[in-house]
Amino acid sequence: MARGENSESHGSGNVPAAAPAAVGKQAPAAARGADGQSVVRRLQSELMALMMGGDPGVSAFPEGDNIFQWVGTIDGSAATAYEGTSYRLALSFPSDYPYKPPKVKFETPCFHPNVDTHGNICLDILQDKWSSAYDVRTILLSIQSLLGEPNNDSPLNTQAAALWANQEEFRKMVEKLYKPA
Repeated sequence: MARGENSESHGSGNVPAAAPAAVGKQAPAAARGADGQSVVRRLQSELMALMMGGDPGVSAFPEGDNIFQWVGTIDGSAATAYEGTSYRLALSFPSDYPYKPPKVKFETPCFHPNVDTHGNICLDILQDKWSSAYDVRTILLSIQSLLGEPNNDSPLNTQAAALWANQEEFRKMVEKLYKPA
């Protein structure tokens, strides 16, 4: 895997009831044993914490009945080039989560120095700085923060990195390329 690659709205409250079905239906084979049960419990716990936490501008839920595949959303923060935008993310959790990070990709096109044209994200906590202490909330808030504070020393999109210094032109490109889901 190349360096930097890392491959919505609130529900009706029925999500936790659907989560246990994920174990038998679509959980990876390695996740069906005793260790896998702890991964499922961890993801269910993170889901409940997200639902109860109320962090503005971030959310995530399992996609269908597969607890290992989530759809997340982040809203661009106020006073940034991303204000007024909302981005859809795909999160894919490995069977050894939280000891390995999930793969996270933008599904909504995002013009950003640390996001390539395929939606891959260059963010240290999704790479070499991962810790099992991190959770979905931390990931979403970190990506939301990254939107307004890119790491131009490690760009995946050199055009976006070069344009970042001119925020007026950068905002125009964000608006031009933004395609809400």
